[in-house]
Amino acid sequence: MSLLADLNLLYVLSGLGVGFLVGMTGVGGGSLMTPLLILLFKIHPQAAVGTDLLYAAITKSVGTLVHGHRGAVEWRVVGRMLAGSLPATLVALVFLHWYGSPSHDTTRLISTALGVALLVTAPSVFFRKELQAWSHRKAGALSPDQAAWLTVLLGAVLGIMVTLSSVGAGAIGMTVLILLYPSLGTARLVGSDIAHAVPLTFIAGMGHWWLGAVKLPMLVSLLCGSIPGIILGSLCVGQVNERFQRGLLSIVLFIVGWRLV
Repeated sequence: MSLLADLNLLYVLSGLGVGFLVGMTGVGGGSLMTPLLILLFKIHPQAAVGTDLLYAAITKSVGTLVHGHRGAVEWRVVGRMLAGSLPATLVALVFLHWYGSPSHDTTRLISTALGVALLVTAPSVFFRKELQAWSHRKAGALSPDQAAWLTVLLGAVLGIMVTLSSVGAGAIGMTVLILLYPSLGTARLVGSDIAHAVPLTFIAGMGHWWLGAVKLPMLVSLLCGSIPGIILGSLCVGQVNERFQRGLLSIVLFIVGWRLV
């Protein structure tokens, strides 16, 4: 019983730390929590992805309320992303069911998808500042219609990535949004990115639950830490040195991704 209490406390502390990063940067939810569950807590990869998706849906709902109250959500961008991500999520869930979930092959597929997603996420986090500067110089290169259709396409890609690995909605989504909407401020992009992730992760998470890949006791422990964490993080956007923050996140993501692949 003592060991179980300690284990739950570790889940709570993990949720607190990851929730803080999600609220402050829009990055770090699936990118950190899922590999943490797999590598540190030795959770089955599919159970880690499914549990993390529902964890993300609930914690990012809190973040959306905070960002929405501050007027930091661009709802037209959120709607465009959902137009692509929700159908793609349903297709990915049907594929997992057809592929045979849970199974050894599905475990290998999810672990590889997670590792590749983290390796793609690492440079997108590290070079975000440079990409943001480049996008400002190229502002106006895309017409409003082109930006809208590319946003829908971004949503579709994220829908598949997030359903298979729980990674991508934060780091990769933010990076592409910076390129597509250079006139929007960072805080507004973070708020929009988090708001889009709520229905995406909820539907993907419920799909994994239907496939039998969610651990509810672990989810509750993670939430006990993550809800206060994401509130604090949302109120601290821009308070931590961005170069240090990006560098540390990138190194961690690259090491973990390389290990999983």
